[in-house]
Amino acid sequence: MNKLIVSPSPHVHSGDSVQKNMYGVLLALVPALAASVWFFGLGALIVTLTSVLACVLFEHLIQKHLLKKPSTIMDGSAAVTGLLLAFNLPTNIPLGLIIIGAAIAIGMGKMSFGGLGQNPFNPALVGRVFLLISFPVQMTSWPVPIAARGAYIDAVTGPTPLSVVKEGLSAGRPFSELTAEIPSYLNLFMGQMGGSAGEVAGVALLLGLLYMLIKKIVTWHIPVAVVGSIAVFTGVLHLSDPQAYAGPLFHLLTGGVLLGAFFMATDYASSPMSKRGMLLYGAGIGIITVLIRIYGSYPEGVSFAILIMNAFTPLIDKYIKPKRFGEKPAVQKA
Repeated sequence: MNKLIVSPSPHVHSGDSVQKNMYGVLLALVPALAASVWFFGLGALIVTLTSVLACVLFEHLIQKHLLKKPSTIMDGSAAVTGLLLAFNLPTNIPLGLIIIGAAIAIGMGKMSFGGLGQNPFNPALVGRVFLLISFPVQMTSWPVPIAARGAYIDAVTGPTPLSVVKEGLSAGRPFSELTAEIPSYLNLFMGQMGGSAGEVAGVALLLGLLYMLIKKIVTWHIPVAVVGSIAVFTGVLHLSDPQAYAGPLFHLLTGGVLLGAFFMATDYASSPMSKRGMLLYGAGIGIITVLIRIYGSYPEGVSFAILIMNAFTPLIDKYIKPKRFGEKPAVQKA
């Protein structure tokens, strides 16, 4: 006799799937990829293809030969990790380092915890931070946009706006004097600056976020919390001393703020489930980013901030839980 098994409510399926959402993220990253190829040319293509192929290959090999499980590379998650890792790398980094970063991202950041959905940290950032700590020179040699189009390893390099301002302020120079050495805010928004492959064009990243919001791949809570907390924190500091602290627009348009807020902090497995938890999580990322940028030794702090808040995600989920479906508020006794 067959038994009728009824699962807990709700019973309506949204139609979403891992594969659908992962390929949606890949589509959302296309404008940023096009911008990186436009500004950096051959180097951006080489870094992106190497990273994506290496991540897909490592996931397949680990699942097939170590875990003895069916390969899940067709769900798109390994490709997303590879693309995000590439976006966090200079476009003149040696191929061997890209492959090492991919192995760390997939092997240590993802598969060592059991695979997709079980990783507590964003895999691409695990690979990026490992490379930054292990190979700081290669990870901080930034090709100059446009001038690097036809070159790869021997591309013309230069400082990023973040490093220019960080070093200048540390030397006691006023911020108003440093603005002459960095691109205008419009150029920063359009991508005319040195940096990682996928972080330079804010307009392209914003288009990707809008696509994900329309398709309901992500919600607005984490991106708005990250961007908002950075804007408020840096705005207060700038108002207190405009010559000692850069303004909010500068911090938002430089470095990996938009890439991190839109595409990496929103990783399903390593971010909170509840809306209030997402807001707290995003605000924490923004605050830690500013603290590292202003008071730390690194000019950038987004990657470290996201990984730190990834570690707090289980705690946030424990104490800030979403309301259960159909739950009624407790009746207060007189």
